[in-house]
Amino acid sequence: MRNFLFKISFYIIGVAGVLLLLGSYADGNTDDNYMHFAVEKPKNIILGDSRSVQGIVPDVLKRKLSVPFDNFSLNIVQSPYGPIYLKALKRKLDPDTKNGIFILTVNPWNLSLNNIVKKSEDFPEENSPFKNMYFYNMSPNYEYLIKNLDKSWFRIYLDREEVGRSNTFLHKDGWMEVQIDMNKDSVAARTAEKTEYYRAMLKNYTLSQERMKALTEIIDYLQPKGKVYLVRIPASKNIITLENGRFPEFNGLMRDLSHKKNIKFYDFSDHPDDFVYTDGNHMYRESSKILTSKIADSIKADVRKSK
Repeated sequence: MRNFLFKISFYIIGVAGVLLLLGSYADGNTDDNYMHFAVEKPKNIILGDSRSVQGIVPDVLKRKLSVPFDNFSLNIVQSPYGPIYLKALKRKLDPDTKNGIFILTVNPWNLSLNNIVKKSEDFPEENSPFKNMYFYNMSPNYEYLIKNLDKSWFRIYLDREEVGRSNTFLHKDGWMEVQIDMNKDSVAARTAEKTEYYRAMLKNYTLSQERMKALTEIIDYLQPKGKVYLVRIPASKNIITLENGRFPEFNGLMRDLSHKKNIKFYDFSDHPDDFVYTDGNHMYRESSKILTSKIADSIKADVRKSK
């Protein structure tokens, strides 16, 4: 028996060694979330969903505001505003943050819930990596790979950035750069499909008091650490029209919240035609840079005004 255990220990050590080696190659190609958990803790942060992770470019903010940013947005299922997101933010943000800049992107979807959800344990983000992760600044982050990677670890090595960036490449600063066919007909087809997707969702979703409460708690957590800004990212005109028709009170709620908390609310959704979208819902990368520049200019103007 002792001889058997001695032999199998070599096998276990060998397997562990291979996994450690493969995990060391994890990068922005590994999956759509890994890099959010494998960089140092930021002092300036962006929160939101997939519109935000594709639509706000930290490098543009850094260039215009002279401080580095981290885009800590995932998607509508994994990072809507709620207690799980707040808990993740507290683990992600540098605890020594002072004079930080915090951009909280808002839209009706990341502040709403499906009407069939009755209990907090049924919230969609219960299946988010934010729920099961403890370490947010390890590289390589083996905790993430063990708990959340849904493909073979050999793919980490085979799909590494050195071979070529994936079509959804997550930069170290959290920006997801999407490479996609921008042929007019392809964009039109994706936009039509996405519009119908949101049209079908309209009847089943309602603005959530729980999510609004969590957003307020996030603002309260961040305000002693710096300046908080609410930003509504635009989508294509047809999707914005759907949203405003179903949630006509939304912008008013955001304005009321901004007045109550003495923060700025920048609404870019009233100029949807100023930007190009990959599918009607997400911005094309060049438009993302333009929008981010506008956000930075708005923040710079506010900072000058408050001095």
